Amino acid sequence: MRSGNADSVSDSTISLKKKVAIARFSNETKSGNSFLVNKDGDRLGKQASDILSARLTESGKFLMFERIDSDKMSTEQMLAGMSESGISVDYLIVGSVSEFGRSTTSDTGFFSRSKEQKAFAKVNVRLVEVSTGRIIHAEEGAGEASVDTKTTFGVGLSAGFDKSISDKAISAAISQLITNLMDNMLSSPWKSYLLAKEDDLFIMAGGPSQGITEGMSLQVMKNGRQVKNPKTGAVIQLPGKKAAEITVVATHGTDEFTELSFVEVTM
Repeated sequence: MRSGNADSVSDSTISLKKKVAIARFSNETKSGNSFLVNKDGDRLGKQASDILSARLTESGKFLMFERIDSDKMSTEQMLAGMSESGISVDYLIVGSVSEFGRSTTSDTGFFSRSKEQKAFAKVNVRLVEVSTGRIIHAEEGAGEASVDTKTTFGVGLSAGFDKSISDKAISAAISQLITNLMDNMLSSPWKSYLLAKEDDLFIMAGGPSQGITEGMSLQVMKNGRQVKNPKTGAVIQLPGKKAAEITVVATHGTDEFTELSFVEVTM
């Protein structure tokens, strides 16, 4: 959390939920097949963002927010739009489906006929730290799915192309990258903001939906000063120091947008 002097409140030992927004994935493939696109011309991108959002939600470790249409905005425009709309998240995930392909092979015998359908997908994601606007992680995943059909003496399954294997291929690609993506989001301490002071208590952003409970202790960290590397021009944030310890006295609010916590300084 941050107060007026840019101190931050954090804790690296308690698993508190971070806020994540997923931009709608762009479809960088060249496929023109009708079943690969939606009314906006991008079914593959929507599939990928929906599957990733569902996976992160199912983990129970993040608060997920409505996705943003990345096809029509740059990352900078998305971050600016989130700021203007009052959406405060820790991370923005921007992605694309970079490759997709399908194939069908048949084998016909004297009494039987078999057909194998395959789909291949490659998904790329970039993890943006919203507070700095920096891309802190990039990951690529590839996946494949297949289905077999067989008829003997004319008896058995016979079908056109199974559209569900495109979902399975994208899901397999996301499975390959999601562990590293989650590890990067979970590796840094949870942070929030000190918004104001009310009598002897401070008001902190965040509440039960993020895992904050009464009696929980958190550290207030004074941000280290920033220095500029004359060789690269990069601005480096030096490590901060512990300024105080606070304890949650009570929580207030009904959802992740309105939740607040009242805290007192204990050290």
